[in-house]
Amino acid sequence: MAESVIIGLTGPTGAGKSTVAGILGELGCAVIDCDQTARQVLVDCEPCVRELRQEFGDDIVAENGSVDRALLARRAFSSHEKTHRLNEITHPWILRRVQKEIDEWKAAGKEFIIVDAPLLFESGAEKLCDKILAVITPLPVRLERIIRRDNIDREMALSRIRAQQEDAYYTERSDACLRGDEDPGELRRQAAALLERWRR
Repeated sequence: MAESVIIGLTGPTGAGKSTVAGILGELGCAVIDCDQTARQVLVDCEPCVRELRQEFGDDIVAENGSVDRALLARRAFSSHEKTHRLNEITHPWILRRVQKEIDEWKAAGKEFIIVDAPLLFESGAEKLCDKILAVITPLPVRLERIIRRDNIDREMALSRIRAQQEDAYYTERSDACLRGDEDPGELRRQAAALLERWRR
C-alpha cells in the first residue's frame, strides 16, 4: 500500500482556503480541520483549559463547564503578548490531536491527508506535513469576502487582514500556491493536477 502524503493547507483569511479544502475533500482526500480540532480541545482537554484559566481568569469557564470563547478571545487578542500566550498553551494540545487524526487516516489507508490550518507555520503544524499548499487571493476580493462572510464593516475587515501575514509569508514557505479567486472548475482542475504530481 502506498504511503500517505500529508499536505498542509494554509493562507490568509478570505483567500478561499475552505473552498480549496472542500474541493480536495471531493477529490477523495481526508481533511483535518484544525479550527474544529482547536474548538474541541477547549471542550474536552482539561489540562489545557486549566492552564487557560490560570492565564486568562477563572471566569472564562462558565458554570456549565464550557469555555466562553468570546471572552477568551477578547482577552487573548488584547495584545501580542496575550495572543502569544494563548498559542503557547493551546498549540501543543492541538498538534497532538492533529497527529492522532493523521495516524488514524494513515491506518485507514488514505492516500492524501489535508491538514487545513490557518496558523500552519505559527503553530509548528508544518512539521507534520510532507507538502505545503497555500491559497492566496488579491486583497480587494478578500476584503469583500470577509465583509460578506462575517457581516462586519470595511474597517473591521481591514483590521483583520492587517493582523495577518503578507502573501509572501505563505508563498515563500509553500511547495505550491493556488489562487482562491479562480473559477471553481479551474480551481478543481489545478488541485487535481497537484495531487497527481504529489502522488507517491
